[in-house]
Amino acid sequence: MGQELVLKARGKINLGLDVVRRLENGYHEVRMIMQSVELADTLTIKRIPEDRIVVKTDKKGLPCDERNLAHRAAGLMKRNYGIRDGVEIFIGKRIPMAAGMAGGSADCAAVLKGMNELFRLGLSLEELQTEGVKLGADVPYCLTGGCALSEGIGEKLTRLNMPPDCVLLLAKPDIDVSTKYVYENLRLDTLDRHPDIDGMMRDIDSGDLEGLCGKLENVLESVTGSKYPVIGEIEEAMENAGALRAIMSGSGPTVFGIFREREAAGAAMDMIRERKLAGELFLSKFQAD
Repeated sequence: MGQELVLKARGKINLGLDVVRRLENGYHEVRMIMQSVELADTLTIKRIPEDRIVVKTDKKGLPCDERNLAHRAAGLMKRNYGIRDGVEIFIGKRIPMAAGMAGGSADCAAVLKGMNELFRLGLSLEELQTEGVKLGADVPYCLTGGCALSEGIGEKLTRLNMPPDCVLLLAKPDIDVSTKYVYENLRLDTLDRHPDIDGMMRDIDSGDLEGLCGKLENVLESVTGSKYPVIGEIEEAMENAGALRAIMSGSGPTVFGIFREREAAGAAMDMIRERKLAGELFLSKFQAD
C-alpha cells in the first residue's frame, strides 16, 4: 500500500485535421495527423487503502470530480476490474485548458496506464485503448503519443515517423472553445478544400519540413477562426516573425507556429505577449512519446 507513480501527460497538436463526414451517432469521421509535444502535465498517482477516488490539482478552475476525465478514468478502471482500493491523483497542470491540445485526454490516458501498473492488471496497450475510447476519441492516441495518423473517430491509429526537429511556439488566447460547438457548426458542404493528409505523410517520411509546413491545415478553423478573429491575428504575427507556418490545433483556440530557430520563436513569443494576443505562451518541440 502507498505505492505511487509519477507520469507525464503530454499535449498534442494536429499537423493536419480533416473531417470526412458526420456519422449517424453524432460523432464525426476524421483523418488527422497527431503529434505530441514536450509540454506536459505531471500526474502523481498513489494507491490508497480507502475505496475512493481523490483528484487534486494546482490549477484553479479545473474540476476535480466526475467532470474531470482523470477521475472518470479511475472510476472506469475500478468498476471494470474489481479494484477495491482507491487512488489519489494529483495533476500538475501545464497544458492549457479547453485549448485543442487534448490535455484532459492526456491526463485520462496517464491514469489508465498508471492504474494498470499500480494494480498489476496486465492489460495490453490495445486493451487500454479499448477502455480509453469510451472516455474520449483522443484517449487512444494519448496512450501512445508520438506522430500518428488518426482515423475513424480517432481510435484507428497508424504510427508514423517523427517529423524533422524544429521549434514550436504555442499560443492560447484568453478564450475557451467548446469542441461540441465547433463540430456542431462545421459545414462540410461549404468547405472548398481539405488537407492533403497523404502528402503530409510523404513529407514526414522524407524529412521535408518545408513541404510539411506548406500543407498544414485544419478544417475546424473555418468555425473557430471565424468566431474568434484573434486566431488569425496570432497566425499572421507568428508568420511575420519567421514561422514557416502557423495554424490552429484541434478545435482551438491554441495556435502553434513552426520555427527553425529558437531565437526567432522566442522573439515571436515576446511580440505576441506585448500585443496581448495570447495569455498562455510556451516554447516546445515535437516529442516521440
